[in-house]
Amino acid sequence: MLADRYDGKRLNSPNDLVVAPNGDLYFTDPPFGLPGTFTDSAKELPFQGVYRLTPDGVLTAVITDLKAPNGLGFSPEGKLLYVSNSDRERPTWMVYPVLGDGTLGAGRQFADAQAWVRTGEGVADGLKLDQQGNIFAAGPGGIHVFAPDGTRLGRIETGVPTGNLNWGEDGSVLFIAANHSILRLRTATAAPMALSSAASPPVR
Repeated sequence: MLADRYDGKRLNSPNDLVVAPNGDLYFTDPPFGLPGTFTDSAKELPFQGVYRLTPDGVLTAVITDLKAPNGLGFSPEGKLLYVSNSDRERPTWMVYPVLGDGTLGAGRQFADAQAWVRTGEGVADGLKLDQQGNIFAAGPGGIHVFAPDGTRLGRIETGVPTGNLNWGEDGSVLFIAANHSILRLRTATAAPMALSSAASPPVR
């Protein structure tokens, strides 16, 4: 077991994780694995956090003000952490500078998914970055692709709620979780080589 409690209270339902170059593990903890989600009677923590777990087992909360933190990913050099907020009322992608001590600086909204939530199923969900720092973000109707400066480059259309994605094979192939299907797409780019990132089952 790596971690199951924060400040003596049981975690909600850990979701996505990424590993920093120094071995620190960052993970999101939305309540989606609880039967009653946000209002579940077994929920012990008053917030949904993003946590940092150091190799020596120290767990700290680095984000506590997002309603539904979900997907997350590092920029190729590991200096920025992107986090999706899977909240229908505020469906956004956020970005935070990673400070030298592993904590995060002030976050800013990187992109707003509200317009796409209105016109399609799904919310801002899992995400991955490529070696140029482009963000591939699962969301309403497919994978939304953003340049590092926030420019939306386009969308990989799936036509269904799309929850997650990951690089595979030689690093240039995206595997996409699109509702009841797993899709495979070869791209003209590739995963960053400097970082190891993954979507994982809950940390218990």
